[in-house]
Formats: sequence, structure tokens, C-alpha cells
Amino acid sequence: MAIKTRFTEEFGIEHPIVQGGMQWVGYAEMVAPVANAGGLGFLTALTQPTPEDLYKEIQRTKEMTDKPFGVNLTILPAIKPPPYAEYRQAIIEGGIKIVETAGYKPQEHIDHFKEHEIKIIHKCTAVRHALSAERMGADAISIDGFECAGHPGEDDIPGLILIPAAANKVSVPMLASGGSGDGRGLAAALALGADGINMGTRFCVTQEAPIHPNFKQQMVENDERDTKLIFRTLHNTARVMKNSVSSEVVDIELKGGAKFEDVQHLVAGVRGRKAMEDGDPDGGIWSAGQVQGLIDDIPTVKELIDRIIADAEAVIKERMTSMLA
Repeated sequence: MAIKTRFTEEFGIEHPIVQGGMQWVGYAEMVAPVANAGGLGFLTALTQPTPEDLYKEIQRTKEMTDKPFGVNLTILPAIKPPPYAEYRQAIIEGGIKIVETAGYKPQEHIDHFKEHEIKIIHKCTAVRHALSAERMGADAISIDGFECAGHPGEDDIPGLILIPAAANKVSVPMLASGGSGDGRGLAAALALGADGINMGTRFCVTQEAPIHPNFKQQMVENDERDTKLIFRTLHNTARVMKNSVSSEVVDIELKGGAKFEDVQHLVAGVRGRKAMEDGDPDGGIWSAGQVQGLIDDIPTVKELIDRIIADAEAVIKERMTSMLA
């Protein structure tokens, strides 16, 4: 038995399971196994240092799978932004037909991609943002609850409320993002009105994920309490793995009046990347969600996806049906 939804039908994939864009993780080694297992994986555009490198990574992924995959393009306000138009062109010339956008004012990006018949999934953290993205032309929405890794927004609305609240108003297919890691999560998301799930943290803890084994093992050992919310006082909240660095950032913020410059040396991307390369979970900032509390092994991507689908089917057919009088 397969689980078919509007999302699987419209995006041409087998299972309603998506591996979203993740900085320093969304390489061909991660994306191709997801595609081959019937899910939808995303390369992360800005993980590649140049648009040319992104084009090469797209071609490398195509050598590893003949199934659909996409590219994530995260738009961040910056004094000197990346050459977004060139990254878009690399995506278009690479033959990509699905893009996940996230972040700041995606209209020009959506318009450009739509001119080339590319489907857009926009990731957002609030119903009002989802409706705005739908009006801009997004073909699907990924709605990110407070449990998620990375940036959950500033409204602090958990998925149990946010998913059905969005489903009540959004008309395009919708993915539940944040907090999903097993078949129960998929079944719950479908029950709440989503058409699939988007997972980041759970895909990080797989054999194929291009992450140092020490980080994977740390996330297996962690529970649902082992995250920290940093940048709260800067109104740019991010959920990261609890460690000595993220704890120090929170302590500095709690003293009051903290500016980004006060924590910049702790949260620098180069520091986090070096920690990941060295296998030091305490060496820098690392995005991780509360779903760590549901992770207790390091399977292959295929084993994980197959298990999620089988467990979701069991929940829907056996547990739910048995409750009907």
C-alpha cells in the first residue's frame, strides 16, 4: 500500500516525505538517496560557493538518480547579498523543475522560476506568510512549526495548532515541517490537514548524511530538551542543538542589551563548519529540532523512508480504524 496525496500527485514522487534544504548537508550524497527511495530531496543552493558550483552539483546528483529532486534557495536580507539571479540561472540551466524557496520577499524569485515552468514550494512559519506566498504563485507551502530546527519565526506556534490553522486557509498542497521523524508524525500531519512532511533533523541522522559521525551520535543521545533558542532578543530566533556554545549565547542574551556583535564570534558559520568537520559537537552552532527526542538509530535513507511509510500505514489502518465504534 502506498500513501498518495495531492503533493505526491502534483510533484511526481512516490512518498509524501521531503528532505528540505539544509546548509552544509544538502549535497548530492544526501539528496540522491532520498530521491531513489521515493521521497523528494533538495540540494541547498547557498551551500555551494558559486552558481557554477551549484550547476555542477545538480549534474552530479543527476548521475546518482533519475528521479525528481529540487534545489532550496533561501533568501536572506544582507548588506551584500549572494548573486541570487545567477543562482536562479544555474537552477534553470541545470534543468531543475522543483524549487524550495524560504525567507525574505520571494516574489521576484517565484516569478522568474514560474517563467520556466518550475514548481515552487515556499517555506514559512505563519499562516499569513503562507497565504502571501500562495498569492505570489507558490505551488505548495511548507509550514514550519515552533518545534523545528533553524528559524521558527517569532510567533511560537507549534505544529499541532499551526498545521490545521494553515490547512483551514491554504488551498495549495501543504507540507508539515518541524517535529516529524517517524510514521506517527506522518499520520498525524495528514490527519491535521497536511499533504506530506518535510524533515531536516531526522535526515541528518542517517548513514548517507554528509555529517561527522560524532554529530549523528550526539543527536541519537539527545532528547527533546536538548535544543536552545538563540537570537531571541534580536528577534531572529533560531533553534539549535544544546551545547556549550549555544548555552553561552543564551547566557549573553539573558544579561540584556546584547547585540549581534556580542555573540558573532560564537555563532560564526566558519566556526560551526569547522566543528562539523572536526567532529566536535561542542565546537560551534548546529541547527537541530526537538525531534531529536524521537531519534534512536542511524538507518540508511531508504530504511528510514520505508519504515516511516509502513508505520504510518499501520497507524492509519490499524490504530485509527480500531477506534471506530
